[in-house]
Amino acid sequence: MPYASADALLKRSILYYQGRPIGTAAACDDRPAAANYDECFVRDFVPSALVFLMRGEYEIVRNFLLTVMQLRAQQPVMPGHQRALGLMPASFRVVEEDGKERLLADFGELAIGRVAPVDSAMWWMFLLRAYVRSSGDAAFAARPEVQLCMRQTLELYLKESFEAAPTMLVPDGSFMIDRRMGVYGHPLEIQALYYGMLCTADELLEQHSDNEKLRQTITIRSNALRSYVRLYYWMGRDRLNEIHRYHSEEFGIDARNVLNVYPETIPDWIDGWLCPSSGYLVGNVGPGRIDFRFFALGNLLAILVGLATDQEAQAIMRLYQHHWDALVGEMPLKIVYPAVSGSEWRHLTGSDPKNAPWSYHNGGNWPVLLWPFIGAARRTGRADLAERAMFELGERLCQQNWPEYYDGRRGSLIGRRANYQQVWSATAWLIADELMENPASGALFDQFWFS
Repeated sequence: MPYASADALLKRSILYYQGRPIGTAAACDDRPAAANYDECFVRDFVPSALVFLMRGEYEIVRNFLLTVMQLRAQQPVMPGHQRALGLMPASFRVVEEDGKERLLADFGELAIGRVAPVDSAMWWMFLLRAYVRSSGDAAFAARPEVQLCMRQTLELYLKESFEAAPTMLVPDGSFMIDRRMGVYGHPLEIQALYYGMLCTADELLEQHSDNEKLRQTITIRSNALRSYVRLYYWMGRDRLNEIHRYHSEEFGIDARNVLNVYPETIPDWIDGWLCPSSGYLVGNVGPGRIDFRFFALGNLLAILVGLATDQEAQAIMRLYQHHWDALVGEMPLKIVYPAVSGSEWRHLTGSDPKNAPWSYHNGGNWPVLLWPFIGAARRTGRADLAERAMFELGERLCQQNWPEYYDGRRGSLIGRRANYQQVWSATAWLIADELMENPASGALFDQFWFS
């Protein structure tokens, strides 16, 4: 029953342009929560693409890659300011005018908060690698226009800034958490995607003299980023004790508290939360700041792209085991823990009612996170956790018509403003089911990620 329902939803969501499949709509709800959910969002298409690749249906993924690449030319030009061609759209839609089909892209100018999508190009690069690995079509990545697209993207994402750290600085709302949630700065999810993008480029850029300097820059940046995240983002019992005993206002090369983090900023909830064998990568790090919240997608992606060490990956999965009720609950999985409330909620979210405590991005549960969780469980040899997540999910997601997200401390309530017939909820289930039931698909899925 769930498989047939999810598969039918995926097929119904396919968007066509001039007779060719080019992507999938975000939702097929007759009464969507937002008008643009009939568009193809770049990040939303990722689990759809993984399903198609595991089934050997390569055409739609190749068409999607070409479509997004070509839509870069639609970037709006503001007087005195032109964005780099490395930026890719958040979404696109097919419209009909005067009997002719057209593609229209959104680069953030229609989004909540009008924030450019930082993660789109990163997900595009990941799907390019997954397509090549799955199909064997290395010639596609070698095409001059694809190579040019990668170079232009890297020129934007490797651009010099005033940042001393190798991490990428971004504003609030520029990735999956696309509303104000206090994640401005150097959010973990972006760092994991950034690292994956750099590894992809190192693998797919042609080996010739024109790319030599760029490849050297990629190697230096990716190595520095990996070391930095492992050093400053990791939070285990020993690291927490170190921060607890920090001296502040230290100067010079011998300073231990390099980022000048004040011990008083350690939140009360984390005391006793970490068992000795568990740990995780914190949500954000910057001058005088550690965001101690647990962000699921950033941690799971860090496992999948190899940004976390093998020991850290095991510790993250043990954290899930130890805090299953809080981090997974009744509907896998919670996007961030804990939720912010009271004056902190007003300050961080701007009193955003959609991000009320334990709802939406502020501690809501998102079924789409099932696919990276199952993937991380496979990579760490924790089949027991993957099986537990699938068992507890059961058929409820299908029976409740594939909601976008769930509310409540344990994810027991269908999201107050959630769409039904949300495609990435269904495709996440399809991926998880395929990985659990089909060893061949699991082996293919494992090739999408970095060693």
